[in-house]
Amino acid sequence: MLRSALAALALTASGAAAIGTAQSPAHAADGDPVVTLLGKDTLHLTTYRGQAYTNFGLQLHVDNAPLEIWSQRPSYDDQVVVTQKLASGDRTFPEGVTDHIGDLDGFVTASFVPTGKTAGKQFARKMDGCLTAASRLVPSAVLRSPYPEGCFYNPYALGAVQGIPAGWSGHVLANNYDKPFHIKPGTYTATFVVSPEYAETIGLSEDNRTVTTTVVVKKGGVDDCRRGCRTPAPGTARAQRGDQPEPKRPTGEGITSAAELPEGTPVPDMRALPAFGISLNNAGTQLRFGATVWDGGTSDMVVDGFRREGEDVMDAYQYFLDSDGNVVDYAQVGTMEWDPDPTHHHWHFKDFATYSLVGADESTVAVSGKESFCLANTDAVDMTGAGAKMTINYDDLGSSCGGHGALSIRESLAAGWGDTYVQYRAGQSLPIKNVPDGTYYVKVQANPNGNLIESDTTNNSSLREIKLSTNAQGVRKLKVYQVGIVDDEGYFNY
Repeated sequence: MLRSALAALALTASGAAAIGTAQSPAHAADGDPVVTLLGKDTLHLTTYRGQAYTNFGLQLHVDNAPLEIWSQRPSYDDQVVVTQKLASGDRTFPEGVTDHIGDLDGFVTASFVPTGKTAGKQFARKMDGCLTAASRLVPSAVLRSPYPEGCFYNPYALGAVQGIPAGWSGHVLANNYDKPFHIKPGTYTATFVVSPEYAETIGLSEDNRTVTTTVVVKKGGVDDCRRGCRTPAPGTARAQRGDQPEPKRPTGEGITSAAELPEGTPVPDMRALPAFGISLNNAGTQLRFGATVWDGGTSDMVVDGFRREGEDVMDAYQYFLDSDGNVVDYAQVGTMEWDPDPTHHHWHFKDFATYSLVGADESTVAVSGKESFCLANTDAVDMTGAGAKMTINYDDLGSSCGGHGALSIRESLAAGWGDTYVQYRAGQSLPIKNVPDGTYYVKVQANPNGNLIESDTTNNSSLREIKLSTNAQGVRKLKVYQVGIVDDEGYFNY
């Protein structure tokens, strides 16, 4: 059993290579994109506690064809492969240019030279790239960018896309929502240089890789920060508004397997990423971790709940949609229940995932009390897959967790996206007080009861190896084994 689960996990990762031929949103164009680097003459920043959240005003202007970059990990044992998508064929970036799926490591090297009365020495930093559309420049350009609005990071993501349409300007750097820029008040001459391994691949000439900007930094207060020095990164907040459920409860039996759907109907595929951020509580009695279950199929996973009269229970129905979003069929897939806990206070779907600690034979050692979910697209896992959503509009796709008076709700997970939960509270984390020292596996199981209909059930679980021990002083110790070459140390989603 253990070997089969590990094999399934390997197949989940290797799926990135198999789906790398998914359709690109780039429209056919003659020739390559013409890319120009631009910046501001003067940039004014306000810091809070010495931190600035900024992209320093750097932009790329793109003409002739879209600038589109894919990052993919063939497996957790392989380096990330970065390619530029072109009408004439893919262009591969140098090997090792970045070590994770998401933004582009060290895209820009920035040097800051203090001027005037500014105290301190000059300094330089490498800054990660996140190429996202900003403004439409010409009437002939597409009205709406098909590319993601930001860069997302999960250590076990398999595929990411960055892009700027032809005839648009785009941001170069992430707004450092999770990595604020530390800088003292004063005036600086800042020089930004696109690193050669990136510049040469996307066609930035040597005389168009550098921008010099005067940066004026002043100290701000709490109110200044609240007025806009930091806003939530796209896609990180749980949806509060969502698509509306079907207008009434379905009638009839529905389907019981994907084989009953018309040929070619898109179908979701629930998968589990390895657990991450694994740690012990101070007493050494609880195992805490984060876990992501995602949809690697060709369709969104859509579940509507319809309330039973006089009960705090909804019957849940999974809907299957064609490529135009029309309902093809449905299946009854369990229930949703009202969670009165003040930290939740919304409707939870009962059959999405389970978390447990298992032995080498996959026998259950401990079980998490987390057993119900309000679904949300929190993590972009693979935007390169067939059917994956590159952009998420929460007004028409996100889940609506609903209030106590709701008679029906819709909860959904977009293709290519995952829902991450952390097991940090007592009752959710794994109880290990009475678990003997030894080697175990944190098991994340998607669709545990098999109620959801999906295209593949062999990739529903993942196993993360750990070792529990107790030192001579009686203190519980934890060792977490790495998955392939992926380093998730320090990554926490809570």
